[in-house]
Amino acid sequence: MVDKPDTRERLIQAAMELFVFQGYGNTGLAQIARRAGAQPGSLYYFFPTKEDLLCATLEKRKELLYPEVLAAIWERIDDPLERVFGLLAGYRRMLEMTEFRHGCPIGNLVIEVGETHPHARALLAENFDGWLDAVTGCFAAASHRLPEHTDPRALAVFVLTTMEGAVMLARTYRNFEAYDAAVVHLRDYVERLLRAGTNAGEAPLEIPHANGNT
Repeated sequence: MVDKPDTRERLIQAAMELFVFQGYGNTGLAQIARRAGAQPGSLYYFFPTKEDLLCATLEKRKELLYPEVLAAIWERIDDPLERVFGLLAGYRRMLEMTEFRHGCPIGNLVIEVGETHPHARALLAENFDGWLDAVTGCFAAASHRLPEHTDPRALAVFVLTTMEGAVMLARTYRNFEAYDAAVVHLRDYVERLLRAGTNAGEAPLEIPHANGNT
């Protein structure tokens, strides 16, 4: 008798891996079934369409954000601001370990399916929201060290856009020059915020806000 939950999870895991390294369009359902050690009929039983499987992988990524992406960093690093840079260092290590083949799985899929699969696009946005919530929490926890009225969410968006752009450039050039420069400039900005938060006599630093105004 087929263990349905186990088969379904294997199919999702196989699809997640293949979508990252090959892309959604270049990955066939038969290939996913083979990777999962499942019969093609089992795949169609759980996921009548390929988009159904794509959406299931995006739901799974939402669940795995903390245990697979954040937990090891959050448990190792106490300082909330250093957690942000630990997260960026984690993406750098992944790029290095995979020789630039493994970028941000959410960013990759946005480019590939964002315009053609509205349901998937909504789930991609939810994945980004979960990431932003985690980083927003880091800046909120350090709010007493930052200038008054600093917007933690706007800073989280700044970090996300920095990371996504840095990953894309690293994968394009097959080196970390742009990635490392982006992190250096981000750290410099955060350190200037910290100085502005503690030095009342220092000229005020323009702080980003979620509405795009300073």
